[in-house]
Amino acid sequence: MFYGYIRVSSTDQNEDRQRIAMADKGIAKRNLYIDKQSGKDFERPRYKRMMKRLKPGDLLYILSIDRLGRNYKEVQEQWRILTKEKGVDICVIDMPLLDTRNGKDLMGTFIADLVLQILSFVAQSERENIRKRQAEGIAAAKLRGVRFGRPPIPLPENFCDVCRDWRGKKMTLRQAAGACNMPVGTFYSKAVKWESEGGLCRTRI
Repeated sequence: MFYGYIRVSSTDQNEDRQRIAMADKGIAKRNLYIDKQSGKDFERPRYKRMMKRLKPGDLLYILSIDRLGRNYKEVQEQWRILTKEKGVDICVIDMPLLDTRNGKDLMGTFIADLVLQILSFVAQSERENIRKRQAEGIAAAKLRGVRFGRPPIPLPENFCDVCRDWRGKKMTLRQAAGACNMPVGTFYSKAVKWESEGGLCRTRI
């Protein structure tokens, strides 16, 4: 039985290139498994489902080793489980040397293992570089004054007056929160911040 495994890092990434490669290999749709999440580990629902179906003698296609995963040690371990424990053959389409149907002698196995180690190391290194570049980009953006996260919601016009009435015990906390159309906890935290800033009336806190 032939199977194909496709992985993209997020739901907005396009897996068309991988789908085309699988179609070229004649993989039936029912035997195609697709995960849309990070390659940092193998806690992936579709991958796990595929693993339960694989049997000795089956052939698994992946386009490139980084589609299997980007964690060096875990890629090595999954490769061992697939080929040794489950008795499955693997074909990495973009790297013909990583086709366990070929070169099953000692030299062929040695070359395949060496290539696997190099490629899985490169995959993890690239993942770490991506994370580093993302962190550097965020830090640089913050230095330029770019703010991340949701913008603060404007305070209602009656907020300052309600805060004063609440602190003056003219209304309860629940009444004050209701007057400002806020959850009690939200009103309380913003009121405390308002007081800490000297009770200044601002449009946002």
